[in-house]
Amino acid sequence: MTRRTATQARQRPSRRGARTSQVGLESRTRAWLRHHRAMCIDSAWRLAKRPMGSLLTMLAIAIALVLPSGLWLALDSARLLDAELDESATVTVYLDTRLDERQAMDVAARLREQSPVAGARLVTAAEGLAEFQQGLGLEDALSELQDNPLPAAVVVTPDDTRPEAVRVLASNLEAVDGVAEARVDLAWLERLRRLAELGQRMALALAGLFGLGVLLVVGNTIRLAVESRRQEIEVVTLIGATHAFVRRPFLYSGAWYGLGGGILAVLLLTLGGQWLSAPVSALAESYGAHFSMPRLGLGGSALLCLCSTLLGLAGAWLAVGRHLADIKPR
Repeated sequence: MTRRTATQARQRPSRRGARTSQVGLESRTRAWLRHHRAMCIDSAWRLAKRPMGSLLTMLAIAIALVLPSGLWLALDSARLLDAELDESATVTVYLDTRLDERQAMDVAARLREQSPVAGARLVTAAEGLAEFQQGLGLEDALSELQDNPLPAAVVVTPDDTRPEAVRVLASNLEAVDGVAEARVDLAWLERLRRLAELGQRMALALAGLFGLGVLLVVGNTIRLAVESRRQEIEVVTLIGATHAFVRRPFLYSGAWYGLGGGILAVLLLTLGGQWLSAPVSALAESYGAHFSMPRLGLGGSALLCLCSTLLGLAGAWLAVGRHLADIKPR
């Protein structure tokens, strides 16, 4: 009995020794997500433990974002004003003084058929004189005139309000029979568009410069955080931690800084718009116009917060990637 048991024991494969265990993709994914969640919470907790320093960093980011964002909002308002001015861009076509009212109506009909003309309104000589008298307040003086010196005119609204297209249209209208002169004054519109183009380029330049400033602010803050945890990084690197594992909490810290700066920037823009709304509206009403301060809205606020978060993430990535290369376990 004893010999048989010994023989069976020798024939059994040994279960002792090293064994290789394989971890499935699902388990690794859960571990990866669990670590991301833990690092996100841990980085937020570390920022909350230093409220004053974190708030100052976020405020610096917010100030860097407010200036280009405010300029861009102002340019949006200028574009709306430019669209309204485009609608007022017209070509005044003066007809021959020898034409009577019926002939003037025929010329106006031919002008409406020109391309690209959106509309044409005939102003007879009598209507022109009445508007002139009402505008200057010279009813008594002009009423003594025996003949009306003003010609009939057609106010043409172009379909294409670009200055080049309007000039071409004016030259084509002058070639129509019965037209004495086509006058257009778009110098003010060209100046406004040049100013708008200059403002857009300035806004883009400021956005690039202040975006670089955000990268520097976040990068310097993350660099200090990396130096303060240098020994911890050396220990975890020594036991086999990868650079991605070490970099992860600092990336979340940069993202939190960027998100906080974006939220503060939205608050500053909202408060600034409310503070300036009353005097700007009063100034516009004094000129007989209606103007309201531009607002970011929900979409603009979300876009600003997203951009600031990405800037914070990029600044943290650059800072950590540079300093991790210098940290080597001893």
